[in-house]
Amino acid sequence: MEDCVFCGIVNKNIPAKIVYEDEQVLAFHDLHPIAPVHVLIIPKKHIARLNEATEMDKALLGHILLIAKEIASSLGIAESGFRLVNNCGQDGGQVIYHLHFHLLGGKHLGTKIA
Repeated sequence: MEDCVFCGIVNKNIPAKIVYEDEQVLAFHDLHPIAPVHVLIIPKKHIARLNEATEMDKALLGHILLIAKEIASSLGIAESGFRLVNNCGQDGGQVIYHLHFHLLGGKHLGTKIA
């Protein structure tokens, strides 16, 4: 998708501070972090939002969860705890329409969701 910011990062047309990359997934530091650790994990395949994922994306979605665990460990937040968030659609707070997960940690995040 040519006008998607995250596709631009995947294609290396837009710079990002990458923390993890493989053939399916890219993870990079958020430009506007809300926690000491704030990493975005995205599939390289353009999926606009979680509602557009299909049965064929099941392995990719599982892979993202396992990668989130690995990244949390490599950044030193696995033991103290972290939050993995996906905002889906306008009412869910999604701003960029390329499926992504926020990996948040490095401080006590509390229990309040919204």
